Amino acid sequence: MDSNTITPYKDDKVGKKQQVATMFNNISKTYDFLNHFLSFGIDIIWRKKAIRSLRQLQPKKILDVATGTGDFAFEAINILKPDKIVGVDISEGMLAVAKEKIAKRGVGNKFEVVLGDSEGLPFDDGSFDAVTVAFGVRNFENLEKGLADICRVLRPGGKAVILEFSNPKTFPMKELYSVYSRTLMPFFGRLFSKDREAYSYLPESVVQFPDGERFTTILDRVGFSKTVCRPQTFGICSIYIGTK
Repeated sequence: MDSNTITPYKDDKVGKKQQVATMFNNISKTYDFLNHFLSFGIDIIWRKKAIRSLRQLQPKKILDVATGTGDFAFEAINILKPDKIVGVDISEGMLAVAKEKIAKRGVGNKFEVVLGDSEGLPFDDGSFDAVTVAFGVRNFENLEKGLADICRVLRPGGKAVILEFSNPKTFPMKELYSVYSRTLMPFFGRLFSKDREAYSYLPESVVQFPDGERFTTILDRVGFSKTVCRPQTFGICSIYIGTK
């Protein structure tokens, strides 16, 4: 593991992938609540906007990578009306919550979840019309490998839509967001999730993430074309789109 790699548990000797799985297992029960609470509910708007960018494509088969508790996939079902969505995640705890939600909403015929590695997706080449990822790519142990595998499972002409936190660049949002993410987010995260490290790791991973043009350059390098970055809410978050 690279010495510069940000991990949830700094004293743990296992790789980032295993640590991320453990972290999300630990916070799975409070993840949805904290997501909405810590973003003041704006994350719901970001998800809707990201999913709407696939409307013109009208994808029938969608893969949701790092699906977590399934919120991005549920939004896709509501907006895009696909025939099938498959969600994949490395955290059994998060998938357990997703399965409860799938059963409660009665969409088991449209949405199934699979335990799997985002950097070695258990699907054939060209299997999906679209791939979505919400707040997951910065947790990849090997970012390029994960993005290349996403490109692999897309059909030619298919699209990847990636929603990810970014670092605001302009005053005063840059300073306000820095204070918020380094103090308030870890405080409330520890208060509600009982995992002291998780909500310190998450803002640290945002700071290290190669956002904006740096990320679209990586998308281009692994095989995507027509890549775009659409910053949201003063640059706190970005929607990235790439076409195979």
